[in-house]
Amino acid sequence: MAVAEKETLGFQAEVKQLLQLMIHSLYSNKEIFLRELISNASDASDKLRFEAINNDALYGNDHELKIKVTFDKAARTITISDNGIGMSRDEAVSHLGTIAKSGTKEFFGKLSGDQQADAALIGQFGVGFYSGFIVADRITVETRRAGLDAAEGVRWESAGEGDFSVEQIDKPNRGTDIILHLREGEDEFLSSWKLKSIIRKYSDHISIPIQMQKEEWDEEKKETVVKDEWETINQASALWARSKSEITPEQYEEFYKHVSHDFSAPLTYTHNRVEGRSEYTQLLYVPSHAPFDLWDRNKRGGIKLYVKRVFIMDDAEQLMPTYLRFIKGVIDSNDLPLNVSREILQESRDVRAIREGSTKRVLGMLEDLANAEEQDKKDKYTTFWQEFGQVLKEGIGEDATNKDRIAKLLRFASTHGDSDAQTVSLADYMGRMKEGQDKIYYVTADTFQAAKNSPHLEIFRKKGVEVLLLTDRVDEWMVSFLTEFEGKELVSIAKGGLDLGKLEDEAEKQEHEKTESDYKDLVEKMKTALADKAKDVRVTFRLTDSPACLVADENELSGHLVRMLKAAGQNAPESKPILEINPSHPLVTRLKYENADSPQFADWSHILFDQAMLAEGGSLSDPAAFVKRLNEMLLAK
Repeated sequence: MAVAEKETLGFQAEVKQLLQLMIHSLYSNKEIFLRELISNASDASDKLRFEAINNDALYGNDHELKIKVTFDKAARTITISDNGIGMSRDEAVSHLGTIAKSGTKEFFGKLSGDQQADAALIGQFGVGFYSGFIVADRITVETRRAGLDAAEGVRWESAGEGDFSVEQIDKPNRGTDIILHLREGEDEFLSSWKLKSIIRKYSDHISIPIQMQKEEWDEEKKETVVKDEWETINQASALWARSKSEITPEQYEEFYKHVSHDFSAPLTYTHNRVEGRSEYTQLLYVPSHAPFDLWDRNKRGGIKLYVKRVFIMDDAEQLMPTYLRFIKGVIDSNDLPLNVSREILQESRDVRAIREGSTKRVLGMLEDLANAEEQDKKDKYTTFWQEFGQVLKEGIGEDATNKDRIAKLLRFASTHGDSDAQTVSLADYMGRMKEGQDKIYYVTADTFQAAKNSPHLEIFRKKGVEVLLLTDRVDEWMVSFLTEFEGKELVSIAKGGLDLGKLEDEAEKQEHEKTESDYKDLVEKMKTALADKAKDVRVTFRLTDSPACLVADENELSGHLVRMLKAAGQNAPESKPILEINPSHPLVTRLKYENADSPQFADWSHILFDQAMLAEGGSLSDPAAFVKRLNEMLLAK
């Protein structure tokens, strides 16, 4: 039923918070309000063109899409008008009164109160329509959705505080008019020259004409008068369709901000026209910041799909693999049908070709940064890895075709340095391998400190062998697919028996065999004492300082992965770890001569096991029993 009377509604709490932060944090770059509102008008026109593919009646008698910008000095208003899709009453309330964006909670949690830092975060989040309140103390929106009657127009109005009003109006034309009632002190924007310069600076790439009324000097009145003629201010042609030689870096950057709604410049981009069996143009960007919903794998992609310059959809996830979901940009195909649907995209051979070609192009961009000699590019790859490295790791298991290329782009922390910075490539590691070393060694842990202090590293430190320290949640999953690199096997130092190969000389091997024989009785006694906890007990030579450590059997999940699965609420197969004891440690030596039937032997065995579990970052099944045993042993004479 139509609602004729004016109704006052409250903003969503997040909108109120965003408005206050934005007005204060973005005040130093006020002119972006026009870019944001023109960008929204362009999107509205794109959406009309898409819906009209199957319903040409939506155009009515007005097929020429355009955006108009006008100002009224006397009323102190600026109006941005479009004849795009428009909004119904419910859409106006929903789109203008709430933020339905995943990551909202995380976004507000990261705000610090530092205006400069917060401005960058707000830019990543995207402010769109609300940017109008940077210069306006009141905004009026008059809109009518294409296909609705003139009597079903809507007026939305707010002073940007706690509420807004909505009422039904007559609006002869479809589309949206946004009227900004300027704050005191913002009169600089009531200038044709100022508005035109902002449009040319930020919105020249918009493919829809942006028009303003012509002005000319009236000699009699000695003033500038506005004529009833319109001129197009922007180039009004699709930027990606132009020759690269005609596009400046600044124009590429502004187009990125348009398609991504990001305030920051991209790290890098690629613009190509592909010919052959499938013909398409791609303009793809790598952002400089991770979005707040990066870890939502169900999130739609950041690729806008066009067919022959006609907008089709702005979340064409079929055009880019999931592990590259952070890529933004445009793909314009000459081969797909104009009425292409998501179902057709999933089935299309042309789409598969575009996806494969675009994936290779993105990996090429990243390789260009990763392998560059120039410091600027190196720094950009460091930024990329900090923001998106964990997501790229997903590609090792998801993209078998490009696994080798992705592996070369991976970066890790390692024992080669003291920092937790992930800067070591697998090629770097191989370049530092010891003579006789034929494996790439790694350890996984919850944190850098836990990995760095793992008892499993002791023998590797002694021999000066580098070990990769893997602490990202995705790492355990990744290494299950990345089993070798350029012929070198990747080996977890916390799984199976330690095989140092040629890193051990013959004398060491003979000494180890003798020691294992000497401790055979102790191992058997400890197996009996720990039958309910340990799958096996054995002597190890991987330890130099610690008395014992736990390892997983070769074909079983590591303790770290089991803990991660349980923390995520998933079922993990139950398996007992193997306890390895250090024969050169005084505690183990003492235990060797303890009577197996004495209570102290069982207590010491359990204490060694529990200590090893804690050193691994695990939790004890019976902490109270551990404390009791330890106290008793400390008090024993």
